Amino acid sequence: MATWTLADIERVIRSSWGPDTFPSDARNLVWDPSNPGRGQCGVTALVVHDLLGGDLVRGEVHVDGERVDFHWWNLLPGGVEVDLTRDQFGPEEIVTAGVALARPTTPMKRGRQEYEALRRRVFEALGRDGSLQRLETSA
Repeated sequence: MATWTLADIERVIRSSWGPDTFPSDARNLVWDPSNPGRGQCGVTALVVHDLLGGDLVRGEVHVDGERVDFHWWNLLPGGVEVDLTRDQFGPEEIVTAGVALARPTTPMKRGRQEYEALRRRVFEALGRDGSLQRLETSA
C-alpha cells in the first residue's frame, strides 16, 4: 500500500470538491469554485475520519455574536487537529472552539450522497478500494 502524507491527502481532497459534494440543504448557498471548501466541512471531516480515524470536532460559526452554522474538522489520534476547510470563512465569521465527538453510529440523514461522492473520488485518487479500513498513521 502506498504511503500518503497529510499534504497528499489534503491536495486530493481539495481537488475532489465540487457541486456534487456540496450539501444540497445548505442555507441558500450554492457551490462557488472561487471558494471550493465552502460548505464542505462535514463531508470532508467524515472522509478524513475514514482515512485516519480519531474524532470529529464541531464548533459553532458566529456572525455578529449569533450562531449561524456549525463547522466540522478532525482531531487525529495523538492530538493533531486537521481542518481542511478552514479557509472557507470570511472575516465576519468566527469559529468557536470545538468539541470532540465520536462518529455517530446511525446512518446519515443529510448529506449521504455528497459524502459518498467525495469519499469515492478521494479513495479512487489515493488508489484505495473504498473499504472502511483506515490508512495507517505514524506517530
